Amino acid sequence: MKQGSKVGIVCCSNGLDQKQAETVDLLVQILEKSGFVPELSPYLYGDENGMVGTARERAQALMNFYRDDSVEEIFDVSGGDLANEILPYLDFQTIAYGKKHFWGYSDLTTVLNAIYARTGKFSVLYQVRNLTYEHSQEQITDFLETVLGGSSALYDFPCEFVRGTHMEGMVVGGNIRCLLKLAGTPFWPDMREKILLLESYGGGVPQMVTYLSQLSQMGVFKKVNGILLGTFTKMEASECKPDMAELVLKFAEKRTPIAQTKFIGHGTDSKAIRIGHHLKLYSEEANKRIYNTITRT
Repeated sequence: MKQGSKVGIVCCSNGLDQKQAETVDLLVQILEKSGFVPELSPYLYGDENGMVGTARERAQALMNFYRDDSVEEIFDVSGGDLANEILPYLDFQTIAYGKKHFWGYSDLTTVLNAIYARTGKFSVLYQVRNLTYEHSQEQITDFLETVLGGSSALYDFPCEFVRGTHMEGMVVGGNIRCLLKLAGTPFWPDMREKILLLESYGGGVPQMVTYLSQLSQMGVFKKVNGILLGTFTKMEASECKPDMAELVLKFAEKRTPIAQTKFIGHGTDSKAIRIGHHLKLYSEEANKRIYNTITRT
């Protein structure tokens, strides 16, 4: 991207509450001040049930940005429950041929993984409204260095290995509840040799056991190269025991590497991660080994 680029702002899941208009206005101001030209979908704000437009209308608003060659990136500002409703109305051929990418988080996990499954293109798990929240300055700096400066600042996050020392593969997944909406549909991504990303805002131990059981029964854990855990907001706030890492250890194959990070998920300090993009992760111990090998040669 470059300054002067037009960017689309859409809402593919639940419509925003009118109270969030101030946040959207602030986001527009930040983007404009950064040199971008935001263009808003007509379907942003929902009724008392969060409904906004029809599924076809929300999908059409998204596709209008894909078809507009002057729009360089598309950012979804929503979350909730309704995003998978638009999937049958998306033109994946148009999405596949375009150079732009879709950004969203939480319930938009359904769209991110569907795009990868149907086109092979990556999308970005990230909520652009983070530019307006309490970590605004750091988020704006990382965002601009990445989209304008070509750095990886927004995609760089620390992680700790729960088991193993490294993992490598294309990243799929995102919000665990929303990912499972794709099960049994044409939009489910191939899990073979992938890094499976899992995170969540809500839910406790019973819900996570349910989701992990379904993934296990689908054979997912036998296929993936590794599992990356983001944040599990409600579980962590309640200090649930067992925690998510302990639960995943019980379900995952014994040789599958597992890592976790506090910087992917629903936190306002969250980094971005590309769904459908190749990723290599190494433990601190493995990184030291690699560094020592390089310096000796």
